[in-house]
Amino acid sequence: MKYPLDCEENFNKTYLFWLSRFLRNKITTLSNRQVKDKEKLALELQKLIKGFSDISELKNCIKEVRNNGINSIHVYFIPLEKLYNFFLSFKPNSLKEIDEELLSDFLITETSNLSDATKKNYRIALISFFGYIDKQNEEKNGFVHRFGIELKNWGGLAGKSGTKLPSFMKKEEIQRFIKGIEYYPFSAKIAARNRLIIKTILYTGIRVSEAINIDLKDFNKDEDAYIIQVRGKGNKPRVVMIKEEIIKKDLKEWFEYRVCEDNLLFCNQKGKPLSQAYISSIVEKILLSVGIRKDKNGAHMLRHTFATMLYQKSKDLILVQESLGHADINTSRIYTHFDKDKLKRTTDIF
Repeated sequence: MKYPLDCEENFNKTYLFWLSRFLRNKITTLSNRQVKDKEKLALELQKLIKGFSDISELKNCIKEVRNNGINSIHVYFIPLEKLYNFFLSFKPNSLKEIDEELLSDFLITETSNLSDATKKNYRIALISFFGYIDKQNEEKNGFVHRFGIELKNWGGLAGKSGTKLPSFMKKEEIQRFIKGIEYYPFSAKIAARNRLIIKTILYTGIRVSEAINIDLKDFNKDEDAYIIQVRGKGNKPRVVMIKEEIIKKDLKEWFEYRVCEDNLLFCNQKGKPLSQAYISSIVEKILLSVGIRKDKNGAHMLRHTFATMLYQKSKDLILVQESLGHADINTSRIYTHFDKDKLKRTTDIF
């Protein structure tokens, strides 16, 4: 069924109407293999059909969808939520007032401090959203409004020549950070959990999103180690391993406090999944407590550190690719920039 472009009495409600419809459409097309409760998902989809009068209600709905296993929906919601807030100051009267120039202004102001990968996600979200409206709007007289948003000439991306090498810790910094994990003054009920999840990310190189979604059935002891099955981008499974001695004490202590929903290994004190932002914040606090400052102090830096150390010790790019779950080996190739042995050979040319 198609709807008039300005289908509500004011711009905000019209935007929320289309955003709810678009997100419902995306949810039904994204991978649903990790959905934990089909009935809950169906309930949230019904809410999206009915629509919302407030952006916070829609945000709560999307949070429930994410917690239910469709994690990637936030890639679309976050940019479009920020676009909604951007329009609160611009105050358009109609969706027809939105054009490429206005959206470029939004991208330039809202993504200035973000990575190129995140900027691309913002661009894709905008193109997808307005492309959806292009196909679904129609007036009573048969007229269809076309935004035709492409954002091809948006100059916010640095391009390959501007790509920075990832931040990572050197060996001495890693030793300080590991001591920092042990001595940081977390509150009693969450100390073991925080130490456990940070160590798991650091010693295996898994993504933060993979760590916070580990299921207990995929966390199994094998002799003197734990084998963990995680699901990466595109829902692709892979297996990583961590030595028991590294996490034994924290694991035992965490299980004394742990009361998680949906059989998760990690959760907050209400039993709900942890957020990526929370994990990055505690990593940053530990780094600062031991005097380590990087361009990016978030939890993803631990993954870069693992990959860098793995390549330096093994010189095996295939091993790095498989360990990190990269689909393309060229993605892993960036870690060859830190090969000290090769760099030292360049000093002997003359």
